[in-house]
Amino acid sequence: MNPANEREGFSERLQQALRNANYSAESPTQLAREFNIRFEGKPITVHAARKWLVGEAIPTQEKLRTLAHWLGVPAEWLRFGGAGPGEAADGGGQQRFESADVKLINDLLRLDEHHQTLAREFIRMLVRVNRER
Repeated sequence: MNPANEREGFSERLQQALRNANYSAESPTQLAREFNIRFEGKPITVHAARKWLVGEAIPTQEKLRTLAHWLGVPAEWLRFGGAGPGEAADGGGQQRFESADVKLINDLLRLDEHHQTLAREFIRMLVRVNRER
């Protein structure tokens, strides 16, 4: 794959992940602001965010991991494509994460460790109860 196609593919996947997580795929200002809140390194500029959105650049691996974690998608998918977020790599599963699912996961990650543990235990209990029906 040539570099231009790689950048365009990354841009399309980034825009899709942003939309799925209920963020604007057209606002480099929002992307830069939200990214910089989560990134521990040097902040990115609005110009850098615009380059990601229009397919002119691909972020470094460290920035890519932050984007993927924030948006609830696999970093490998965001960078290279392939099986989409929430899809089985073998193509057998058709499950996809909805925007509400990504938002819920992000909310869970904002909790302190104790409350994350409680939320996970509660979900596991609900799954067990549901199986027993």
